[in-house]
Amino acid sequence: MSNNPQRPREPMAGGVFIAIGAVGGAVAGGRFGQPVIGFLIGLVTGIAISVIVWRMK
Repeated sequence: MSNNPQRPREPMAGGVFIAIGAVGGAVAGGRFGQPVIGFLIGLVTGIAISVIVWRMK
């Protein structure tokens, strides 16, 4: 037996990147006349950043 208690991993929230990516993408896409495509690109980018943050530690 070892006396080395493992501390549980602290969760990191990355959901804000999904929201910012979706809204920011829609705004940026709207500037080019394509808000839906901008929204989708922002959403995918936000999800990717969120997954990266989630996997870090």
